[in-house]
Amino acid sequence: MPAQLLRFFMNIWPPFIGAGIKIITLSKDYRYTLVRLRMGIFNRNIVGVHFGGSLFAMTDPFFMIMVQHNLGKEYVVWDRAAKIDFVKPGRGNVHAEFSISEQQLEELKSAAQHGAKVLRDFTVEVKDRSNEVVAVIVKTIYVRQKRK
Repeated sequence: MPAQLLRFFMNIWPPFIGAGIKIITLSKDYRYTLVRLRMGIFNRNIVGVHFGGSLFAMTDPFFMIMVQHNLGKEYVVWDRAAKIDFVKPGRGNVHAEFSISEQQLEELKSAAQHGAKVLRDFTVEVKDRSNEVVAVIVKTIYVRQKRK
């Protein structure tokens, strides 16, 4: 699916709309994504800062989607695990930038040769308007070359 079409559909997906999540950029090659989370009445916690679930949701699918698109249909790609570290309270709009390099993709292909199961960690920081880190999320992605 072309990146702009996926971006459009994800931006009208009810869970993202309800949480205040918007994909600002999804590059044509699926190697860079910028996501914004607006502060709203429905994504604040009891102390008035971003609800941790919304911070996590804004980062949830992107590394898996980016890796899957770049490796192609010859590979099985899944989210395997995730960890979030809340660094400071999130106030106002926050954003996260995701990127995957050619080197990372080549390393995954090489490690997944002959059906080997590969687990790789990808890290993204959620930042506020001042570019201060609000949360750090580590996503563990499972990759395996499909059996023929």
